Amino acid sequence: MKSKSIKGHSTSEIKTALVQSMEDGFKPTLALVFSSKSQDIKAISKVLDDKNIVIFGCTTNGEFIDEETEKGSAAILLLDMNKDYFQLYFDEYPNKNYKEVAMGIAQKAKEKFSKPAFLIGTSNPSADSEEVLIGFEEVIGKDVNAFGGAAGDDYSFTDTFVFTNEKASSDGMVCIAIDEEKIAVKGIATCGWKPVGTEKIVTKSEGNHVYTVDNIPVLDITTKYGGIENVTPENKNLLIEIAANFPLQLQREKGDPVMRPGLVIDWSDHSFYCSGTVPQGSKVRFSLPPDWDVMKKVIKGVQHLKDTEMPEADALVVFSCAGRILAFGPMMTEELEGIKKIWNVPMAGMFSNAELARATGGNLEMHNLTTCCIALKEK
Repeated sequence: MKSKSIKGHSTSEIKTALVQSMEDGFKPTLALVFSSKSQDIKAISKVLDDKNIVIFGCTTNGEFIDEETEKGSAAILLLDMNKDYFQLYFDEYPNKNYKEVAMGIAQKAKEKFSKPAFLIGTSNPSADSEEVLIGFEEVIGKDVNAFGGAAGDDYSFTDTFVFTNEKASSDGMVCIAIDEEKIAVKGIATCGWKPVGTEKIVTKSEGNHVYTVDNIPVLDITTKYGGIENVTPENKNLLIEIAANFPLQLQREKGDPVMRPGLVIDWSDHSFYCSGTVPQGSKVRFSLPPDWDVMKKVIKGVQHLKDTEMPEADALVVFSCAGRILAFGPMMTEELEGIKKIWNVPMAGMFSNAELARATGGNLEMHNLTTCCIALKEK
């Protein structure tokens, strides 16, 4: 399978890059499109659609095809994958029936492929991506191979979108089912944020809506712990500071903990919504702001994936949490460069609101502040 990555800051730049990529006879069938909301998504989709290329699209908080991160652009991974080896699905969940929608897609994929793997994109910052993953597990099984990310919107945390050739939704999901008998799909999710303090109890929550921790409103205990000031709706940087530096770490019976930062605040009771479930009665810890070892841990994890499971790859997809670039700034290029060098194949990725993957040594999870790397190789 051949792959190429292209990027541009306008539809015309994308069109030119696409034409140039095909001058040697390359005929892509599938495009993973990671685009800023500021781009004309409909126009970019038409450029690809005119070439009969299937589109898996997400809006972003930043995008990249190599170590150089971009804003306000579109980054695209082009693949000439045999169309018999994959199927794209698109659906919405306006009634918050995340699990049921995912189960419907998984059932269709199961009927088409005996062993499907999934790349998933979700929209709506308050959507419970954990429920999406549960839906796939219930149909395919606990060992389902699924990865993805939650769309972004240039850090406004309001309207995120997923899209395909002729459809877009701020309250839905896009999914590619891949035939694992034809295409090897291997991935890893690594965070690195260090915990601090004692375990605390989530005393009131419903799904991904967390009300209190140790009987204190979750916003209050988080901002008190972090020493955060100006805790008001007028502070436009408050959510970013909470998400990037002081996420809850949800403890699991097995495997690494998963990050659960607040993404949407309910000011009426100082509760907040996370992008994944935080069960009432579960144990959480707070986090220390990250240091440089966090990036080294990601690169080592991806190298281990290559050494143990995926010696060669045709392409690499990366979903990296928006909180990581907020925490590391320009230094984020070191992590992306380290990942790129491991296989040195075409790569594209985005800074997402959440990441979907199996936790190290644990369950299929919705993550935050995590880098999820997926390598693809035609068998």
